Amino acid sequence: MSSKWIMSVEGRTYGPYTHSQMQAFAVEGRLAANSLIAKDSDGRFGPACQDPDLGDLFRPATVGGRSPFGGGSDSTPRPFGQSEGNLTDEPSHFVIVADMKSGSIAALEEEIFKLGPAYAVMPLAWVLSADISVGALKNILVQKLGKLDNLLVVDASHDKLTWSNLGPEADTRLRRIWIKHPNRSAA
Repeated sequence: MSSKWIMSVEGRTYGPYTHSQMQAFAVEGRLAANSLIAKDSDGRFGPACQDPDLGDLFRPATVGGRSPFGGGSDSTPRPFGQSEGNLTDEPSHFVIVADMKSGSIAALEEEIFKLGPAYAVMPLAWVLSADISVGALKNILVQKLGKLDNLLVVDASHDKLTWSNLGPEADTRLRRIWIKHPNRSAA
C-alpha cells in the first residue's frame, strides 16, 4: 500500500505517515477512530474510522447499543483524549514506568496524581486510574520529562502501550511485540 496520510491535531498538521506508521499509532492510542486524517494527496480531513484503508484498524464493537464510531440514536461525540474504548464511563487503568535521569521526579509524580487516583508501587512506577486515552496521558507526562528521561505507559484496560525516548531498537522491538496479529493463535 503506497498511500500516505496526514493528521490534524488542534489545527496543526503532522505527517505524512505510511500505513504501518498509522497502524502503530492506533496500537499506541495515538490514533483514535475520531482522529482527523487525510490522504496526503487530497488533503480532505475526516475521521480515521471512515477512511477505507484505515477503517479496519478500529473494531466497530457495540457496547450498550452504542458504537464508538457514531450512528444510532444513543451515540454522542466523545471528547478528544477520552479513552476510545471506554464506553461504560469507567476509568482506564494505567501502569506508568519512568527512568528519570535529567527531569524532576516530583514534577512527574505530581502530574500523575493530578489525573486521578494513583499509587507509587515502587520507585518510578505508578498505577493510575483516569478517564483519558493512553496517548493523551503520554502527551501530558512527556511535558515533565527531560531529554534523557524515558517513559513507558501501559493501558491495562484496553491493551495499549506507548512510550517515549526509549531509542530506535526498543521502538522497533516494542512495536513488533505489541502489534496485534489476527492470524496468530493464543498459546
